[in-house]
Amino acid sequence: MVETSELATGQAVATTQADQLLKALTDQRDQMTPQLQRAASYILEHPVEVALLSIRKAAAAADVTPSTLTRLAKELGFLRYDQFRQVFQDAVQRRRPVTFSKRAISLQDMASASPDNEIFFNYASAAAVDLEQFFQPANRPRLQEAAKLVVGARRVYAIGFRDTFSCAYHFAYVGRIAMPNVSLVRGLEGTLLSELAEIGPKDVVVAFGFNPYSTEIVKALEVLRDSGARLIVITDTLRSPLAGAAEIVFTVGMSTPHYFPTILASMALVEVLLAECVSLGGPRMLDSIKRFETRMDAVGGYIHLDNEGN
Repeated sequence: MVETSELATGQAVATTQADQLLKALTDQRDQMTPQLQRAASYILEHPVEVALLSIRKAAAAADVTPSTLTRLAKELGFLRYDQFRQVFQDAVQRRRPVTFSKRAISLQDMASASPDNEIFFNYASAAAVDLEQFFQPANRPRLQEAAKLVVGARRVYAIGFRDTFSCAYHFAYVGRIAMPNVSLVRGLEGTLLSELAEIGPKDVVVAFGFNPYSTEIVKALEVLRDSGARLIVITDTLRSPLAGAAEIVFTVGMSTPHYFPTILASMALVEVLLAECVSLGGPRMLDSIKRFETRMDAVGGYIHLDNEGN
């Protein structure tokens, strides 16, 4: 129990500091010089590079000089750029290898030590931390950017394996109601490469993967890097093997006492991302949703309760 709660607390603190820094950049950007604005925009849009690249490489990617990044760091109260960068590095969730059996033992030990609903309340606290971590103002621009990619794509593919297959399935099933061009990559009976071969530069792929990362998703993204498709990745840390291939990366909290990685926050992300897509979709998406409802009513797909019965 101690190991899980300490890890969750450390991750929450690091993420909060990064979120506060991103919010400060957003709030102050309009008052900055053009060069500092360019650097701030790059940092807001590419937190992965900020955490992982040297100052020279980050400056080249942002099309500014290293001294501009240093000035930006000082504008935000840091003495040096490496102190500024450290905030993002600390937000990268560093986890020990996930061992399901050890987590299961911890759950049993927890129940033996304190049978008074400790598992119930610890899980509730961890769930609240994960959801609060995602629903921060700094994530909204990235979510809107992802929604625009999805809405503007020729085709949209969702991909995830093992436990994250449910995330991909939920995205594909619910998304297809509004956007008929959404598909689920299944990879059944050796068809994975055939399915991936159909994906091209005008397509968007929404991929899910958490520690421990399935071999299939890592290999799939290696193939997709060369396809030209635009990648949106939902993962647990900026150091994830999935993150480097993506145009947009969302990191979701995994601070659970459960013996298996939680998909709670990623499911919430799926739903809010699809809601953003529908908000941008106009009459075309409304028509698709209405057609779905009509078809399901025609075949008796749902049983509805009367309002008086609720």
